Amino acid sequence: MARAGLTAERVTLAGAELADEVGLDQVTMSQVARRLGVKDASLYTHVRGLEDLRGRIALLAADEKTIGIAEATSGRAGKDALVAFADAWREYAHKHPGRYMATQTPVQIDPELAAKAAGPRRAVELTYGVLRGYGLTEPDLTDAVRLLRSTFHGFVALEAAGGFAHERSPQQSWVRALDALHTLLEHWPPPQEGDSA
Repeated sequence: MARAGLTAERVTLAGAELADEVGLDQVTMSQVARRLGVKDASLYTHVRGLEDLRGRIALLAADEKTIGIAEATSGRAGKDALVAFADAWREYAHKHPGRYMATQTPVQIDPELAAKAAGPRRAVELTYGVLRGYGLTEPDLTDAVRLLRSTFHGFVALEAAGGFAHERSPQQSWVRALDALHTLLEHWPPPQEGDSA
């Protein structure tokens, strides 16, 4: 019988908190069970295993990150929206490093859960919304989405790994990188001959 009060949501949150503390790849079912004060077997009533738990953490994190980005970008356009979007992304990565990694790591997600999850879909909508403010259309929209994701994730991953040893502060570089992205998006290169969606 399941322990009273134990739910898939509580197990997921415990796993997410642990991921932020020790790193997503260090989370085990035994550690989550200890955190909740239950036996390992109790967890399997609520999640199928570690891969399922990681998928649930990824969906939780996608929802949280998307809500933060939506709040930050609401009513903004152009450079203001881009900067608010990027800052909210980076802030989430700093505040919740384990959860953030779950959103960037391929994991198996229960298709039924994924179908109900609004976070990933909303994240795409928000990103495309910011970029449409620059007048981009396909296939440039997709290319620009990939550029933003690569830039934001690359920066926060290097920052988290201590990869910025130069005396210039990462914050100063971040601000300049966003200035450069804004300039690029305003002057997006025309498609090359034969380019198609």
